[in-house]
Amino acid sequence: MAAALSKKLCWASYILYLYFIYHPAEAAVKRYQFDIQVKNVSRLCHAKPIVTVNGRFPGPTVYVREGDRVLVNVTNHARYNMSIHWHGLKQFRNGWADGPAYITQCPIKTGHSYTYDFNVTGQRGTLWWHAHILWLRATVYGAIVIMPKPGTPFPFPQPHREEIIIFGEWWNNDVEDIEKQGNKLGLPPNASDAHTINGKPGPLFPCSEKHTFTLEVEQAKTYLLRIINAALNDELFFAIAGHNMTVVEIDAVYTKPFTTQTILIAPGQTTNVLVQATQTPNRYFMAARPFMDAPLSIDNKTATAILQYKGIPNTVLPLLPQLPEPNDTAFARSYNAKLRSLNSPQFQANVPLIVDRHLFYTIGLGINPCPTCLNGTKLTASLNNITFVMPQIGLLQAHYFNIKGVFRLDFPDNPPTPFNYTGAPLTANLGTTLGTRVSKIAYNSTVQLVLQDTNLLTVESHPFHLHGYNFFVVGTGIGNFDPKRDPAKFNLVDPPERNTVGVPTGGWTAIRFRADNPGVWFMHCHLELHTGWGLKTAFVVENGKLPDQSIFPPPKDLPPC
Repeated sequence: MAAALSKKLCWASYILYLYFIYHPAEAAVKRYQFDIQVKNVSRLCHAKPIVTVNGRFPGPTVYVREGDRVLVNVTNHARYNMSIHWHGLKQFRNGWADGPAYITQCPIKTGHSYTYDFNVTGQRGTLWWHAHILWLRATVYGAIVIMPKPGTPFPFPQPHREEIIIFGEWWNNDVEDIEKQGNKLGLPPNASDAHTINGKPGPLFPCSEKHTFTLEVEQAKTYLLRIINAALNDELFFAIAGHNMTVVEIDAVYTKPFTTQTILIAPGQTTNVLVQATQTPNRYFMAARPFMDAPLSIDNKTATAILQYKGIPNTVLPLLPQLPEPNDTAFARSYNAKLRSLNSPQFQANVPLIVDRHLFYTIGLGINPCPTCLNGTKLTASLNNITFVMPQIGLLQAHYFNIKGVFRLDFPDNPPTPFNYTGAPLTANLGTTLGTRVSKIAYNSTVQLVLQDTNLLTVESHPFHLHGYNFFVVGTGIGNFDPKRDPAKFNLVDPPERNTVGVPTGGWTAIRFRADNPGVWFMHCHLELHTGWGLKTAFVVENGKLPDQSIFPPPKDLPPC
């Protein structure tokens, strides 16, 4: 009898064991409260009220694990309307949680709340969140850290410690007033007064000795830096004096590791690097300053933080790193060429090899009439000569509820008039067409999009972000894209997989993705200046035929318009 019972218990234990092996514990639910609050903050000898989350600048880090469900209740106590975008999270079938105002939701009005409810599926690494309305992401931003599933190690040596490094920009005056003034004049607003590292400009700026981020390290230990560029308008170089960095991840996708003294990171992008504290114990500056290889004025000042070995007194003067020249195109091109997907059996690069839909979008600046502006005209921006006009209702609602007259599905696959895109500067006939026009994409079709910079007024680098998807950067080049010759040079084996990509100054970038996420997905330049000028559009990805290939219904607390 006892033997039989023992045998039954053994079988029960074994069945239980198999159950837990094949049915791991249900995903955790992570809850966060984001209170949008105005707080007085002082930088560069200037104090001003800024919009914050929970009174913090930068805002709190969202820590989750792959497979988790996340609930973030956002309550707006500020005088501005608010929306939060979870940058790089794919939001499968769940555009309602994506966040861009008037694209997937109407904004959260003052005194109201909205709970962003989403799952983290098939992603791990560093992403970030930010306000997605007006220029409020100047101060409303923070990191998202997605840890791998339990028992899944990093595909690189386990670091001793991790640190988040977020780049930003600081204006001494109210950023919304600055943007309004620029729009009123029809000209670019004033450049920022400083760049920041974790909200602090560093000791090279006035009144900033106390506003300096310091990372203390121990000899012979390895550190993982999760680096995010939250700046509004600047691509940035970053280096640490005396130390190399090993790039291991971009935009929450593992890469083939490579070692570099400097990284280049565009607004919207993230980069994880390993740093080994193997130098002579000392204090070393970490420094960030812009990359700009077009003839445009920018905030060219260097933000600094300090990497300090344990036991070294604060009185020791830090050493400065050598950063590339601000217009070092050759470095930018060689750095980006080193980025490759890991493409291991566990982390595959599933590059679409056959393309169903070919898109070719030109990126241009323009000039449109503006009787109230300074010169009677205003600067604008366009894709395929269309300046996007924001609707008064969320595009996703209009699509889901079939509300007519909000947008048109006739965004052209190619520019209306081909020309020598990167030849001599074109300064005449720079008017653009205004409209809320988007592209319709068939569910599960494969898309190749070539983004082509143009010399309308001037050439310039543009970081483009696609919501709802990662994409593969299969090719890039300087000059005009040649559809006959250039595709032969595409990398279809291990191209970098990203959610934000820089289109080079006077050049082109080709991306591919599979449209397997139904909904309305914003695509725009991540330079806030150009987004405001209309350098944006959206894709309406149709539902599939199966029940799990359709957009989820909207949540009950979706903000009304």
